[in-house]
Amino acid sequence: MKSLVLFTSIFFISVSLLAQNQGDGTIGGNFQIDVQSYSPDSLIGAQNVPEKVRSNAFLNLNYTKGNFSAGIRYESYLKEILGFSPNWGGKEGNAGIGYRYARYTNDDLDVTIGNFYEQFGNGMILRTYEERGLGLDNALDGVRAKLTMVKGLQITGIFGKQRSFFNVGPGIVRGIDGELLVEDFLKNFGDNVSLLPEGWRLRFGGGIVSKYEQDTDPTLNLPENVLAYNTRMTFQADGFALDAEYAYKINDPKTTNVNTFNPGRALYVNASYSAPGLGINVSLKSLDNMDFRSSRRSQLTDLVLNYLPAVTKQYTYRLLTLYPYATQPNGEIGLQADVLYTFPKGSFLGGKYGTSININYSRVHSIDSAKNISDSNAIEGNLYNTNFLSFGKRLFFDDINVEIQKKWSKDFKTNFGYMRQYYLKELIELLPGTGAIRSDVITSEFIYSLTTTKTIRFELQHMSVEHRKVDAEGKDKDAEKDANGFIISPKLDNNNGSWIYALAEYTIAPQWFISLFNEYNYGNEDPNRRLNYLSGNIIYVKDALRLSVGYGRVRGGILCVGGVCRPVPASNGFSLSVSSTF
Repeated sequence: MKSLVLFTSIFFISVSLLAQNQGDGTIGGNFQIDVQSYSPDSLIGAQNVPEKVRSNAFLNLNYTKGNFSAGIRYESYLKEILGFSPNWGGKEGNAGIGYRYARYTNDDLDVTIGNFYEQFGNGMILRTYEERGLGLDNALDGVRAKLTMVKGLQITGIFGKQRSFFNVGPGIVRGIDGELLVEDFLKNFGDNVSLLPEGWRLRFGGGIVSKYEQDTDPTLNLPENVLAYNTRMTFQADGFALDAEYAYKINDPKTTNVNTFNPGRALYVNASYSAPGLGINVSLKSLDNMDFRSSRRSQLTDLVLNYLPAVTKQYTYRLLTLYPYATQPNGEIGLQADVLYTFPKGSFLGGKYGTSININYSRVHSIDSAKNISDSNAIEGNLYNTNFLSFGKRLFFDDINVEIQKKWSKDFKTNFGYMRQYYLKELIELLPGTGAIRSDVITSEFIYSLTTTKTIRFELQHMSVEHRKVDAEGKDKDAEKDANGFIISPKLDNNNGSWIYALAEYTIAPQWFISLFNEYNYGNEDPNRRLNYLSGNIIYVKDALRLSVGYGRVRGGILCVGGVCRPVPASNGFSLSVSSTF
């Protein structure tokens, strides 16, 4: 804490002295204030909030002069908005400087002291980042240096401790990473030296990350230094691109992996092809025991060192986000394929203004192992057997989605979609006995431009839901069939059932956005909980200022970004958000 106060004092004194002369540098930044009120609503299960009103806020202030820059971020959680970890607000609310840095850069060197975010490759051994919507900020506090010794070759080294809310975790993080861009590197030996045809790009990389944490366990002999490394390659040629990365981590027993001494492994491969009117993307990911943290005692998203890329589609339509998939770092294998095709204008299906179709499919299983690590008796002698690249019997998630976008005239266009999904709720949401959910969702969107600045937009969505009990392999348990041979799913607690959603939005560009929407849980097994979740929202935008005011019910659920999730409790009340840059 003393070092933080000293650093902040030096920063303000330096900026004040330099700012006296306008030619000495520039000051900029941004801020955001989010406020939420809470009204009692027992029907939707809204929590009783004694403060009645809560807020999250931050202010970024940055100073730049030539090659030098410095900045701070002041944060306030009074108290934290529901759904964020209570560690942000503490018992009575928290506020203070949560991020500060000083940085110097030139053509060969980039040095940062203080807080910083860094990523090696796809992030599977190191990614520190901020995702404010999830309440996630795992910045490192220490020193980082990037060295470009020759063109095309960059070396990055880091030392630090991770941010844990308004403190730092106990682990010390060390790492080094290198990237070689082949074509740029070869130009050091002459402009005509090349291994690849014109326009092709080849990049190699590799990194090592180690974290130190003292072993205080009275029964287990835990490794105090845990090493992880990755190797990776990226290739681009015309419309084709291939990105592949393999990561390995030595044994790292902790609460989140049931104290297993197995090593961790991860493989991620992504291939894409694009041509006029066509885009194809295919991804494969396999994980085994890759939960990597700077403290073995941390939980949820606190002190997580790495990021495991998602191979499931990230939806934006409201009902499609009801059951999002959360990456299972202890063991999963999945794939995703995405195809986007635009029919030529003037063709039978393209019409005068064009038609696009997007088909996406994703599927995630357990890895093939003697026992699933998620089971209560998964570990025998703190070790287990696994076949890293084989699909296990247990299905975690399955999703197919088709979207058709068509412009009918210069003023009118539509989007239609269909999704069918399987979601193993008891695993993904850690709710044993809740089984799985099979859902079908139809979405429709209509957009009409009244004038060049005025637009109306309507959405209508429907979700039909079937709840299932499952056995250890994800198969229907004790399923019964009706006279027509269809499965009758057993009744389960907390069955929200089917939903319908409608939205109307009116836009006066570029300043006003007015919307009214409602979710109706008409299929709930409890007739008293077949409720409407009616909400309204008004957004005003002027230059860099954005003001949003809303009121209504919010259903409880899970919010996910890139496979990282947090629970969002049900609430009823006003919301206010103000943000700007300067």
